[in-house]
Amino acid sequence: MAITKLTIAPFLAAAQDHLVLDVRSPGEYHHAHIPGAQLLALFTDEERKVVGTAYKQQSRQKAIKIGLQFFGPKMVGMIEQVEQWCAALNKDAERHTVLVHCWRGGMRSAGVAWLLDLYGFNVITLVGGYKTYRHWVLAQLENNYPIHIVGGYTGSGKTDLLHELTKQQEAVIDLEALALHKGSAFGALDKIPQPSQEMFENLLAHELQKHEQASRIWMEDESQRIGLVNIPIVLFKQMRTKPVFFLDIPFEERLNHIIKEYGGYEKEKLVNAIIRIKKRLGGLETKTAINYLLEDDVKECFRILLKYYDKLYIKGLYNRENAETLTCKIPVDQVDAVQNAGKLENLLQTQHA
Repeated sequence: MAITKLTIAPFLAAAQDHLVLDVRSPGEYHHAHIPGAQLLALFTDEERKVVGTAYKQQSRQKAIKIGLQFFGPKMVGMIEQVEQWCAALNKDAERHTVLVHCWRGGMRSAGVAWLLDLYGFNVITLVGGYKTYRHWVLAQLENNYPIHIVGGYTGSGKTDLLHELTKQQEAVIDLEALALHKGSAFGALDKIPQPSQEMFENLLAHELQKHEQASRIWMEDESQRIGLVNIPIVLFKQMRTKPVFFLDIPFEERLNHIIKEYGGYEKEKLVNAIIRIKKRLGGLETKTAINYLLEDDVKECFRILLKYYDKLYIKGLYNRENAETLTCKIPVDQVDAVQNAGKLENLLQTQHA
């Protein structure tokens, strides 16, 4: 059976229905990979280093011989692993299509493709490998999209609203979910490791492609930096030119919502988060907020913090060209995703009437 070679667009189209196998080393894969791809490493990180050194310092032939010594004992195990993944997908291993790629579409993917083809899989490889995929990612991030921004002060339930819009079949990209961070000094209290910058970009590009036919794509109003990752500058600049639908919710309502969201965390984690913004919050306010927290007066602690974040947000909101024209305020009484989604929809219908 002949091995099929596809360029990036048809490869990614096929990836929506078939198993994708990344045969690079574990280090390469864990740094960043095609979303949904399974790691089927031809070499360990150390073995890859040995083969690469032989290639550079001796010859291609010597590197291949060393590589085959590493590859040989793994062949049966690799086939059985792919069979297990196929079984999990309820696919017949003997007739199942698998997609294979390495870094540049070279010897590693060729070797694994040969093995799987020999065994009976229908094998497709990616021309140019992961390197070509990264070019595709960067191109996706530069396209123009019909982005609509959900804005509002901290505690407005913007993320909850995005989730409700998703339920209503709207196109939504939750940047904080992709970044695994809630976007403030308090955004990493759950201590979930964030993706690398490269992986964040990969995830973002796939979300953008998924919604490329949508008439509008909803995103939350974010700073460029979300924890340890950054919204790519080209996309961020584009976001700053898009309409902002600002949820104008009373301070006390937002304060109560924030307490529900963050008030249950350990005091030590909250104190550390407050200390991280000490320079901008100011020494006195920092001390006062921490004292309130230590005295179990969470509400007064968060009152200080919310006032700080309100000032920070309004500065960011109006630090864009044509801010007044782009911003549409929606007065709402409470943090209620269903109710506020309805008000947003009514506003959109009025605008298009």
